[in-house]
Amino acid sequence: MSQIALPLASGSRSPSRIILGNANAHVAEALVAPETWPFRTAVLTGPPRSGKSLLARWFAGSGRGDAIDDAQSLPEDDLFHRWNRAQESGTALLIVGGEPPWDITLPDLRSRLGGSLQLEIGQPDDDMARDLLLSLADERGLSLRDDAADYLVPRASRSQAELENLVATIDRLSLERKAPPTMGIWRMALEAVHGPEEPRLI
Repeated sequence: MSQIALPLASGSRSPSRIILGNANAHVAEALVAPETWPFRTAVLTGPPRSGKSLLARWFAGSGRGDAIDDAQSLPEDDLFHRWNRAQESGTALLIVGGEPPWDITLPDLRSRLGGSLQLEIGQPDDDMARDLLLSLADERGLSLRDDAADYLVPRASRSQAELENLVATIDRLSLERKAPPTMGIWRMALEAVHGPEEPRLI
């Protein structure tokens, strides 16, 4: 399992590491070399809960540059001025937002973002989904055996948000039943998250 440690304060409830795999390894590789970015600016997009904000915090905390999270929610004039200030100071800038396309009406901003390095987080493959599942369980203090991942991963959605929901559901069911998570609980969690008629078998 490849990981990036996050520069977080002690006691933070946020995840303390980023799991790297097929979906985001290219992003992590690019973030360590902002001097190679066009205009020293990169635009990072991806699905909800895919680790965009975590990567932005790691990038800013590493001292390599600044990051603007949830950028598509900012007024376009503000984002344009932030871009210009970064250019003037020579600071690398990571702009993070949701899945493309963004509806940008300001032509100058659209051209500048379009000329920046485009980075997108994809869907995890089986190996990364397994690492994510076990890491999410570990963050919750939930003990999942390796055979749990063997059973769950082929049947789970290839969405980071759905994997997070699945682990949370296993944790909740285990607490409700005051029992360790066994195959019966794994099955109930899959049914609760995905429904009984649509298991994802590979």
